[in-house]
Amino acid sequence: MKITMEEVNYIAKLAKIRFTEAEAQKMAEEFQGILSHFESIDKFDLSGISLDIYSEDLKPVVRKDETAVFEDKKKLFQNTKSMSDTYIQVPKIIE
Repeated sequence: MKITMEEVNYIAKLAKIRFTEAEAQKMAEEFQGILSHFESIDKFDLSGISLDIYSEDLKPVVRKDETAVFEDKKKLFQNTKSMSDTYIQVPKIIE
C-alpha cells in the first residue's frame, strides 16, 4: 500500500499538525515503512494460535493493604510548597 501526500495531509489535518512539503514527504516514507512491517506480520499463519491460552494461568497480583504510621512528618512533607496543619495545600483548579 502506497501512502500518498494527500493521505499524509489528511492525517495532519485531523491531528491539527502542519508540515512543510519536505516534512510531509518524510512522513509519507515513514508511514510506508511502518505499513510494510504490518504487511510482513500479516504473512504469518496464526490460525492455530489461541489468544486466551494464557488467561487461565494469570492471576491478579494484589498486595495486602496495610496501614503504617510514618513518624518523621517533617521529612515526609519536606517537598510540599505549603501546608495547613497536617494537610497539603494545593492551588484551586475549579472555578
